[in-house]
Amino acid sequence: MKDFYSKLCILLLEEYFGAIVQSIGKSLLYSTKTLDVIRFDTQLPITKVKEGLCVLIKYGFVTYQHDEKGVQYVLNCEKIFMLLRYPRYILFAKTYCGDEGEIMFEEVLKHGYITASEVIIKTYKRIEETPSKCTEQLSIPNLKNIFESLVKNQFLMHSTSFNKTENTEKPNYNLPNLDLTAISNMLQGQTVNPGDDKLYWKVNFDRFTQDFRDKILISAMTQRFDVNAGELMRQLINLMYLRTAPWAATSNPIPFTEIKEEVKKLNYNELEQYLDQYLQLLEEDSSQFIKRVGDSGGGQYSINMKNAFKQLVWTTMEGIITERFSSKAARIFRLVRIEKNVNLDQIQQLAMIPAKEAKCLTYILVQENYIQMQEIKKVGTWTAPTKGLFYFYIDLTKIIQMEIEHCCQALYNIINKRDHELTNNRRMIEKQLRVQTLSTNLKEHGATEQQLADIAEMITPSETQQLEKAQNIIKKLNATELQIDETLFLLMMYFRYH
Repeated sequence: MKDFYSKLCILLLEEYFGAIVQSIGKSLLYSTKTLDVIRFDTQLPITKVKEGLCVLIKYGFVTYQHDEKGVQYVLNCEKIFMLLRYPRYILFAKTYCGDEGEIMFEEVLKHGYITASEVIIKTYKRIEETPSKCTEQLSIPNLKNIFESLVKNQFLMHSTSFNKTENTEKPNYNLPNLDLTAISNMLQGQTVNPGDDKLYWKVNFDRFTQDFRDKILISAMTQRFDVNAGELMRQLINLMYLRTAPWAATSNPIPFTEIKEEVKKLNYNELEQYLDQYLQLLEEDSSQFIKRVGDSGGGQYSINMKNAFKQLVWTTMEGIITERFSSKAARIFRLVRIEKNVNLDQIQQLAMIPAKEAKCLTYILVQENYIQMQEIKKVGTWTAPTKGLFYFYIDLTKIIQMEIEHCCQALYNIINKRDHELTNNRRMIEKQLRVQTLSTNLKEHGATEQQLADIAEMITPSETQQLEKAQNIIKKLNATELQIDETLFLLMMYFRYH
């Protein structure tokens, strides 16, 4: 069942870190192991095994614990899957903290954990090497302020624990007292202490997971109703954070008066005018994202995260079945979901589909494991074999596990296909890059239009056409990868609450 889940995990390690780290990850995939067992499994030199484990520990993919057998190493596949979301994390940081914030955040992702002074120095050098809009405002104090902005937004936190299977410590966001003069001296090659020696920072992945989760709920309300309903959902989630633990299944009651005050601060006149009706609409909706839990102070409302993701997963499953088998099959799936246990005769009567077609679609869904079948034998017939009744039901957990595997299989195939396209067209891609570099250098030295045209003709029309075709395929594969990962994230979020 977990075949492609494991294959994708190993493929991601190979793509980002190479063959040595991939072989160590493969050894740790199914059980915890000691250093000697990993060395025996991988047949690698002990120094290479140690280096590979250091890389995996540095990025949080492996943790270790002490027991009577020695030091045991544990692989965390869910954190490896976060590699798929790194581009989205970087875009998120850029949205809040600008281009410099994007570069800083990328440096932290690249290194696993790093000191604030190192981040500032590396960012300064990168901006210097690639002149852009950032260069105009390039200064150590400005970069320090942007780093502090990343910390205040809780995108980064202290990295203090490396040897625990589970880090139970609360996130620490205390800012260091950096010596800006010392950092300037370090840029000039001097060895000085900037004031944050051995104080490391890492990405707060939990913060991004929460933001992606909230975005799904807001988007769902916007699509189901309108922009006002989506904005109301956003404000309810913001108020939830003030009184409830971020990963609680159900939020503590939120008073109507507080909701009204928050909505007044927005520029949504229609939402402010019809706030009562919007709250009633969300409360009475079948999705049951929010629930009225009290009447004091104009009413109190609670967000039910657990139920919200259950409803979103049901909707996702219906969409998948519609795409794969037809809307009639989705209707049968919905009927079995509502009626819990139904037999074939009831499906044929209630689904409003011709009996023969309903029977065919039902057994297709059974064959594809979207519907489960159970035989109930008649009581009191001991003398001869009799035909029992077959009832149909849905095991949601089993279906979600199956769809997670389907998503992993699709992502595995996409990554392999993309690598295949890049390998086949590597020569032309490198040639195009050389031509672009040469053209840029000649422009800087005042080359004529004729000289630039001659350089451009180094790539033939057929090569240009083939290159465009390959680039379009790669773009589509990248877009598809992001879409599938969104579905995978939603399905995994269900298991976080159930």
